[in-house]
Amino acid sequence: MSFYRWFAIGLLVSASVGLAGRSAHAQTFGVELQNNLMPASGGMAGASIARPQDVTSAINLNPASVTQYRGTQFSFGGAWAEPTFNLNQTGPIPIIGPPLIDPFGAKSSAPGTPVGNIGVTQELTAYGLPMTLGIGFVTTSGGFVDFRQVPESRGTNTGMAIFSLPITLGVQMTERLSVGASLAMGIAFFDGPFVGTGGMTPDYALRGSFGANYQLTEETTVGAYYQTEQSFRFDNAFVLGPIAQDVNMQLPQNIGFGIGNTSLMDGNLLLAVDVTYKMWDQADLYKSIYNNQWALQLGSQYTMGRYKLRAGYTWAQNPLDPAPGPNLGGIIEPGGIRAVRYTQALLAITCQHRISAGIGVSDVLPGVDMDLMAGGMLRDREQLGDATQTSIMGYWIGLGLTWRFGRGSCDTCDTCAAAE
Repeated sequence: MSFYRWFAIGLLVSASVGLAGRSAHAQTFGVELQNNLMPASGGMAGASIARPQDVTSAINLNPASVTQYRGTQFSFGGAWAEPTFNLNQTGPIPIIGPPLIDPFGAKSSAPGTPVGNIGVTQELTAYGLPMTLGIGFVTTSGGFVDFRQVPESRGTNTGMAIFSLPITLGVQMTERLSVGASLAMGIAFFDGPFVGTGGMTPDYALRGSFGANYQLTEETTVGAYYQTEQSFRFDNAFVLGPIAQDVNMQLPQNIGFGIGNTSLMDGNLLLAVDVTYKMWDQADLYKSIYNNQWALQLGSQYTMGRYKLRAGYTWAQNPLDPAPGPNLGGIIEPGGIRAVRYTQALLAITCQHRISAGIGVSDVLPGVDMDLMAGGMLRDREQLGDATQTSIMGYWIGLGLTWRFGRGSCDTCDTCAAAE
């Protein structure tokens, strides 16, 4: 067995052993999932800008990459992220009169988060158009924190779920260059991190994405995309006494670059690298809590006949702002700096090191592929101000099925092209 084959299998085994020994919080960058819980990309640490390995990853991130899918392909995937979130508050947080929050230490009683991702791509070359259309239903963000079982927390509870319905169009400009654009309708349900006030509030917002892929060589593809902010306004989401106020919240602008290469091990080993920059400093609500964030995703996939073994590693910069501001989406946080730090703790996704692994099986039924993935973040503890500490850990698992029709029923695009 060659060195490269041992290297790929060793990387997968190492990731699997790491998952058995450690656990994590929900797999997000800030509060955004991106492609980290997709059925195939999830096993590769979400790396999917240049050469995504599942339909929903292509639809959701770099719209130009949908041109890599032939015929008609439909994917249905789901995942479960199980967090363990511990909060230790060592000092009172006063507002008016007695302390609103007394010192306490507890584990959040919120359950894990279910995640659903559905996508379909349709190649349009049969109509004389060098295009591919993609439509999806994607979970953009999801997470809940609940300390209502602790009287001293005074009802501390927050949660958010955002779903996206993207429509994506990719155009094959030349043999090597493809471009794409997508427009997504976001559906958000928000229960803000404001202790003892407000409740779950819905809103809707649009978000655009623009991307390009270029095939440098037969083995190497590069890709890049830009994603606009997504602006939500939650009516009457904050209540203080008789006054109700609206809350403004934005998901950030994102810029990403990726490269995928299959030059090793006779083309059976795919190595992928993604770099993403998230502009939290320009996003309402989060600009008071997070700094701009870099994320590096390294993914590998080794193909052995019908089987694809996947492994990945992510380094994500800790986005928490060391000097958070009191203005949260138009709401001035009452209670001073301790209250600001306490609110920041409820949105603390601080783990910088994450690992993942997965396996794909082609033709589990004729024309049907199956993908399994799992991942985890290494435990992280954070001190926020003089009185608030967090400890985060957990895990995530996921599964997806893909149905391939027409030219998509071939094993690879190259096979299909050769058959024409």
